Amino acid sequence: MTHPFELRQEIELIATPEQVWQAIATGPGMDSWFMGRSELGAAEGGPANLTMLGHTDEATITAYEPGERIATRTPESEDGRFLAIEYLIEGRGGGTTVLRLVQHGMLGDDWETEFEAMKAGWPIYLETLKQYLLHFAGRTPSVTTAFRPGAGGPDTIWKIVTGSLGVTPEVTEGDAVRLPDGSAGVVYYANLPVSLGVRTGEGLYRFIHSGADRGDVLILGHQNFAGRDEQTAWDAWIAEHFG
Repeated sequence: MTHPFELRQEIELIATPEQVWQAIATGPGMDSWFMGRSELGAAEGGPANLTMLGHTDEATITAYEPGERIATRTPESEDGRFLAIEYLIEGRGGGTTVLRLVQHGMLGDDWETEFEAMKAGWPIYLETLKQYLLHFAGRTPSVTTAFRPGAGGPDTIWKIVTGSLGVTPEVTEGDAVRLPDGSAGVVYYANLPVSLGVRTGEGLYRFIHSGADRGDVLILGHQNFAGRDEQTAWDAWIAEHFG
């Protein structure tokens, strides 16, 4: 049985509408703050595909109004499930822009768990967008994506993650950390036991725990804007700490 849902998010960004448009309506822009790799066309009917770990989720652009609005929708499955996202841009004075996001569609039998996962996940991605526009705007990153199912409960996961960063699970926004490679960073988002975001001089690093009802998956979503490919290093880190 399918269930309808709607989710709304909003964030004020220190950027022009043109900068925000480039970040949400182009593949390189999306790669700079979202997950995986995005392919976005430049007109209604074009592709809006997301590729992670060799799998591509296909979608289509359903609205394309440069500088103001872009919307996408996945194909409808046999049981009626689909996801649609609309981004609305509103320029404000003083070099700021408000971005509004509306996500809706039909979810499956486990719709409550799926909905809560999306609701919990969006804030760190939108904050990552804010950090990208503040510190790395216009730069294209090398992207690292890694998943480890069955990584453990939240206490275990966050003890390992924060320990690797030289802090404790009581970490808060603004705390100084150090990545396993020695890079100095600062926490830009902390919502444990769900997610943690770190910014260094080279990039943005996200650690997300999906929860027991989603298989205790640890998700890494990193962007390095200095051109360093860090996939192998983070794969090795996961193997070392989570088997």
